[in-house]
Amino acid sequence: MTDATAQTPGEGSRHGGSLLAQDKLTKKRNAAETRFKAYGMIAIIIGLFFLVMLAVSILRSGIPAFTTYAVTLEMSVSEEEYAEAESQLLKTAAYTDLFTRNLEQALLERGMTEGVDQEAIERIVGKVGSDIREFYRSNEDQLGQPVEFQLSVSSRVEGYFAGRLTRDNISESRFITAADFDLVDQLEELGIISSIFDWNFITGADSGVDNPGGAGIGVSLVGSLVMMIVVLVLSLPIGVAASIYLEEFAPKNRFTDLIEVNISNLAAVPSIVFGILGLAVFIQFAHLPQSAPLVGGLVLTLMTLPTIIISTRASLKAVPPSIRDAALGVGASKMQSVFHHVLPLAMPGILTGTIIGLAQALGETAPLLLIGMVGFVAREYPNGLLDGFTEANSAMPAQIYTWASRSDAAFYEKAWGGIIILLLFLLTMNIIAIILRRRFERRW
Repeated sequence: MTDATAQTPGEGSRHGGSLLAQDKLTKKRNAAETRFKAYGMIAIIIGLFFLVMLAVSILRSGIPAFTTYAVTLEMSVSEEEYAEAESQLLKTAAYTDLFTRNLEQALLERGMTEGVDQEAIERIVGKVGSDIREFYRSNEDQLGQPVEFQLSVSSRVEGYFAGRLTRDNISESRFITAADFDLVDQLEELGIISSIFDWNFITGADSGVDNPGGAGIGVSLVGSLVMMIVVLVLSLPIGVAASIYLEEFAPKNRFTDLIEVNISNLAAVPSIVFGILGLAVFIQFAHLPQSAPLVGGLVLTLMTLPTIIISTRASLKAVPPSIRDAALGVGASKMQSVFHHVLPLAMPGILTGTIIGLAQALGETAPLLLIGMVGFVAREYPNGLLDGFTEANSAMPAQIYTWASRSDAAFYEKAWGGIIILLLFLLTMNIIAIILRRRFERRW
């Protein structure tokens, strides 16, 4: 028998509260949790908003780079006309005359009776004679047969279609006149001038500062691919080997601690410092060719190695110690336990870190600026595999930087279009990383 009476659940606790009702402290904690969830949702919404704005801005500014306006004309050049044009002193002018006559005939067939000024055609399309001559010199079997030519218009006509140039804001010059825009409108109405997909932007080369319409990113794309091959071949085995030694075999002392600290510090060094190092070591000391993808790949390898080493060590450290102990317990050597058990389990993280490092290297511009790849205008594809490594070339980020620094506004569209292609490459590399991670992932 006791004097204490039994307390029912609804009567409250020792502090006078009820177990079925929230006290002030519980309400305060629940309110704080609700506010934190709301803050998190707001942060996610803001991040998605800016991401969408960035994507829309890039697409809106870059998609015009994938289209161009061209004069589409079907013409036939006979063997007699070809021989006569080749016998002329000014051969390209003779082919331009042939183009003008065929264009006048096409306009007459479509109901336009006014004559065509050849000088106006040259201001609208450019020196078409060289393109036509080059085609027939390479395809003499097409003589006497109808051939459809698609010749890009000049950058000023592109600016007229894009709204950058109007009849009011142009100055009459030998490059374009207000009357030329009237002819352009008539040719567009008749279907002679139309918008087409610009394959040359993807497969072509840089055309210099005077011809933004003919500029392409294809050659610099090859330069980036060659550099990524160099980075992959060098950084993956060196980075993985260094990580395995530091994590599994190296003794823990002050020397290895110093190495680990320096690797972490190198990952935070600005990329332009690696460019200065590459300029001093690979070009000035080793005398490797300037602006070559091989040098660019070596510089980017130095920049990528700390990232790969850190991610690989983290992947090795994530493998449970019981895996190592079990392998050693059944008689495996230290090397066998690492290479037969630990390394396969860490492979997804290693591959992911490597591809992320490659993606980071693909978008770097500052190191390439120091070794001359920004100042070089890549106008031709390499002649062979070896030349692809040693001949001067550019890279996609360097090409984008070059276009963005030019004064002609038409190059801005090319720069935005190059950014779209660069982002597609980065997205592809990240997708490959995800696929490889799931392919090699093992559970324990």
